[in-house]
Order: sequence, then structure tokens, then C-alpha cells
Amino acid sequence: MIRPYWSVLAVALAVAVPAGANETPTPEVPAQQAPAKTPAEQAAELFDRLAHAQDPDEAAGIVSAIDRLWLESGSDTSDLLMSRALQAMQDKNYPLALEVLDAVVDLRPDWAEGWNKRATVRYFAGDSEGSMADIAETLKREPRHLGALAGLGAILEESGQREEALRAYERGLEIAPHFQPMKDSVERLKAALAGQTL
Repeated sequence: MIRPYWSVLAVALAVAVPAGANETPTPEVPAQQAPAKTPAEQAAELFDRLAHAQDPDEAAGIVSAIDRLWLESGSDTSDLLMSRALQAMQDKNYPLALEVLDAVVDLRPDWAEGWNKRATVRYFAGDSEGSMADIAETLKREPRHLGALAGLGAILEESGQREEALRAYERGLEIAPHFQPMKDSVERLKAALAGQTL
């Protein structure tokens, strides 16, 4: 009769192991990997780093990381549509970009970046009112959105609402104290409101 494999192996090991060395070593347990952070957790960590950034270069790098994070919708379809919209924006084909972003907003209405990019396209296409509406939707979903706050400030400033524009820029500066574009906007507008020319 053929002995089962494990039985033969046990006999072989018993013969091969010297006397007194028959204790089985405890196998090493691999260290558990920490679970991947959710996009919300990643964003919270980045914004904390942004608040404590020491200089404009560090702040700019963190803002870029946040922008990349927000371009991820969690949906392959939405991400593909967004990439097409970004290409159309780069080509200055604003009607096509707007058409694609309408689809993005319909497909993923809770994705702040879909609204933000459509606000940008509408602004470039000369539709400031539509852009403002989309900025409001962006900030409703993500109040820390620096791009939306900068866009809001720019549109308000262009329409002569300087005090309101300054408040939008200052809100951005509270979030990112060393983000140079926001600092420049605040300083320029404060000087303008004071009747000075930089």
C-alpha cells in the first residue's frame, strides 16, 4: 500500500532531525500592511500639510498633489470623460469640453472637480454667470477648493465687487497660508482697495 505523502514526509523529517532539535520553529508572521487611505483621508492629510507648509515651493507642491487627487473620480468612465474634456480645453475647443463636462456632471454629480472644470470652461467661453453657478456647486461639495475660490475671486473682481473678491482670496489664504498665487491676489487687491498701485 502506498503511504500518503504527508506520512512519508513526517517519517523523513523525524529521521533527518537530530535528537533534541525536534521543536518546530515559530514561523515569522509578515507585518500587516496598513489599509490604503481613502481619498477623503488623503485629502485631509494633504490639507493639514498645506496649512503647515513652510514656504511657497512646498505649498505649491502640495497644491499640485491635491489637484491630482481631485482628478480621480473613482469611476473609470468619469475619469476617461474628464481626460477628454481636459484635452478639449487644452485645444481651446470649449463647446466640446462643455459637452463632455455636462456628461461628467450628470454621471457623477457629487464629484466637485467635474463642477470645477465646467466652471473653468464656462469662464473661458465668456459665461461668467454659468461659471459662478458651477463654482457655487464646487464649493458646496468641497469648501477648501483653492481653484474654485481663486475663480470666484477673479470673477467678482472683474465685476467690480472688490471687497467680496478679497474675501474669497483671503479664504483661500486661510487654507494655504504660503500659496503664492493666493498671497499675490490678496496683496494686490488690498493695495487696490487702499488706492495704491503696485
